[in-house]
Amino acid sequence: MQTISFEDIAIVACGTLSLELNHLKKEGFLDTRHLFFTSPGLHQDIRELERQLIARIHKAREKTGKVLVVYGGKFCYVNADEPTRTMQQILEEQGPGILRVQATHCMDMIASEDQREKIASAIAGGEPVWWMTPGWIKYQAQVFKGWDQGLANENFPRHTGGAIVLDAVGFMDEYMAEHPEELLEYSDWMGIPIIPYPVTLDRFKALLAAQAVNFEN
Repeated sequence: MQTISFEDIAIVACGTLSLELNHLKKEGFLDTRHLFFTSPGLHQDIRELERQLIARIHKAREKTGKVLVVYGGKFCYVNADEPTRTMQQILEEQGPGILRVQATHCMDMIASEDQREKIASAIAGGEPVWWMTPGWIKYQAQVFKGWDQGLANENFPRHTGGAIVLDAVGFMDEYMAEHPEELLEYSDWMGIPIIPYPVTLDRFKALLAAQAVNFEN
């Protein structure tokens, strides 16, 4: 991959992906000086998501004219009151100089649909899987804010292949060692096993780099 610079680009991202983005910043891939996060789990509160997203974009615009939004398009913003309103529409309303990573949600940024199908086949025998990234573990209380056991029972058990965590930053090894009881409680609440699966950040890097290049076109 050619060397890509994010030096003149500000990144606005969902806090659920802070682990991966901070990892890329630490290793030097992301040389941006401006990294802004919204609260994790705002896909459940789209009004607050929209408010925070616009506010972070405005802050980013104070630093640079190029803003890269790290949010999924199809699943991160679903407006039941205005079904035709999309994430892309929100960004277009903020004016020029804003691009978004081309993925449907955070899991898709880490592993493509084809990759996820292969992982599900290998780990879960092709059974339905509930996909997560490490942020869904670290920020459980925010990601599932307002969920009671009844709602959990309605949603998770149908994923008979379990919950697979696409871990590209080594979070799960440390978490399982330091908080085994919390992970067991989380799994019991979901009613399915939580299965860590190591992956790389290659796809995420490629998606970020593609938009950095697009700013120059």
